[in-house]
Amino acid sequence: MSINPNMAEIGSLLGETSRATMLASMMDGRFHTASELAYMAAIKPQTASFHLAKLVEGKLVKVEKQGRHRYFQLAGEEIAQLLESFLAISPPPEVRSLKQSSQMKLLQDARTCYDHLAGKLGVQLTESLLNAGFLKLEEKQFLITAEGAQFFTDFGLDLDDLKRKRRSFSHACLDWSERRYHLAGALGEGMLTHFLSLGWVTRVPAIRAIKVTEKGRAGFKEVFKFEI
Repeated sequence: MSINPNMAEIGSLLGETSRATMLASMMDGRFHTASELAYMAAIKPQTASFHLAKLVEGKLVKVEKQGRHRYFQLAGEEIAQLLESFLAISPPPEVRSLKQSSQMKLLQDARTCYDHLAGKLGVQLTESLLNAGFLKLEEKQFLITAEGAQFFTDFGLDLDDLKRKRRSFSHACLDWSERRYHLAGALGEGMLTHFLSLGWVTRVPAIRAIKVTEKGRAGFKEVFKFEI
């Protein structure tokens, strides 16, 4: 009898294609209905409900009820980190259509990883902050320097409020497409939320891609010193 946690149980949940597709779709950090997830996984709603029940039972997904409706979301940021790590070692999908190719390009350029920026944009942003001396990396944690604290405050972030959240503040998350670290945690969430409120980025419907606006292109160049 093994005394170790049962990895095989989690492996079996991730090893089914439809469940894996739905989990990846929920990495945008938002709540989804079973019908929406069924569409994303190209399966029937009844089949999606069966798989979602398994994921909820396995504590990979949580469900909230509002009246007759049920909404599903990843159980937490640590689950998103687990999935991002699996994606980093997974073979790329076979491209079978122009639409699929276009969507893959969008995800690689900029996307959400649960509640923070990932993809080329997320890595560029992180490396800009490191190069400017606003962050430093120590043992997979990004630490804010004194200059960084002033920069983030001037940019409009409430660091004290972000630090009060019951979660990691600024850890490093391995990006599956760039194979480098991007900024995660409460600080990463705060940055993405601020970019959305500024109109620098918008969400792409149906997939977890992020699109940079013209205002955002100018903003990233001016404030973070890199071009998109």
